[in-house]
Amino acid sequence: MARPLMVAVQMDPMDTVKVDADSTFALMLEAQARGHTLWHYEVRHMALKEGMPRPGGGRREDRLFARGHKIKLARRQGAHYEFDPMETIDLASMDVVLMRQDPPFDMAYITATHMLEHIQPGTLVVNDPAAVRNAPEKILVTHFPDLMPPTLITWDPDAIRSFRSEYKDIIVKPLFGNGGAGVFRIKPDDENLGALLEMHFAQSREPLMFQRYEPAVRVGDKRIILVDGEAMGAINRVPAHGEARSNMHVGGRAEKSPLTARDREICNAIGPTLRELGMIFVGIDVIGDYLTEINVTSPTGLQEIARFDGLHLEKPIWDRIEIKVAAQLPAKVAC
Repeated sequence: MARPLMVAVQMDPMDTVKVDADSTFALMLEAQARGHTLWHYEVRHMALKEGMPRPGGGRREDRLFARGHKIKLARRQGAHYEFDPMETIDLASMDVVLMRQDPPFDMAYITATHMLEHIQPGTLVVNDPAAVRNAPEKILVTHFPDLMPPTLITWDPDAIRSFRSEYKDIIVKPLFGNGGAGVFRIKPDDENLGALLEMHFAQSREPLMFQRYEPAVRVGDKRIILVDGEAMGAINRVPAHGEARSNMHVGGRAEKSPLTARDREICNAIGPTLRELGMIFVGIDVIGDYLTEINVTSPTGLQEIARFDGLHLEKPIWDRIEIKVAAQLPAKVAC
C-alpha cells in the first residue's frame, strides 16, 4: 500500500454534491478509504503571496494558500460530509491537488491554472494545470481531425454560412461551455441561425464551434473514461425525446455500453498525447464513429459506469496518482 497522502480538492461547494452521481465525490471516497487525508476548498478562497521568506531563511519564494476545511465523507445524502474548522492550507505542502471545479472555462478558471503552476513539481496537480489551460476540451479535439466530424471554429459570418450551406444540418456550441448549455441544433429549414449568432456575439467575444449533425446521436453519445491515456470504461447517454443534447444535466438517459473496436481505435490514437500532457483523468465523447470532445477540466461518469459495469474507475485513477507521487518524491524533497 502507498504511504498516506495529503490531498486538497479544489471544487464547488460540498452542499451541491449529488452523492450518487458526482465523480469528485467518488474520487474522494476512494482516497479516504486508502487512508489519505482530505481537504476541501473553493477557488474563491485561493491566494498567491509572492516573495515570502523560506522557512529557515534563504531565497524568497512564492506561496500558494487556500482557506478550506479538512473533510470526512460518507455516502449519505444530506449528511455526506463533515468539515473541521476552516484553516489556511499551504498547497505546496500537499502531495496532491485535484482540480475538480466545474467550468465554465473562463478567465477565473484560467487564472486558477496559472496559480496552481506555482506548486509544481513538488505537488502533483491532477489534471496538469498548464495542459488543461492550453487544451480546453473543444480545442484539444481539433488536433485529431481524422477522428472528428466536420468542424468549424470561427467568428466569421461568411465562414459560418458556407459551413451550413455545405452540411445543412449542424450543431452550434459555445466554445467554453459545459453540460450541454447553449448547444443548438440548426436544421436545414431553420431560420434562426442569424438571430442566434447576433445574440451570442452581442454578449461574447468568443468564437463558436460548429459541427455537422450526426444522426447517430439518437442512439447515444458515448462517454469513455481514459486513465493516464488508457481506455477503462464507458457509458452511453441517450437524448430525451425532442432533445438534441444527450448530457445528463438536460435529461439524457445513461445506459450500459461496451467499448467497440472503433472506440478503442480512437482511444489508442489520442492516449499517448493525453499521457504526455499529464492528463490522468479524461472523459471523451464519441457519437457513432466520431470523436466530438475531449473533456479534461472536470470529467464525469465514474458512478454511472460503476452502476452498469461494476467498474470502480476511481481505483485505477488513484493507483496512477500514487505511482506518480512516489516518482516525484525527490522533487518534493528538493522544494
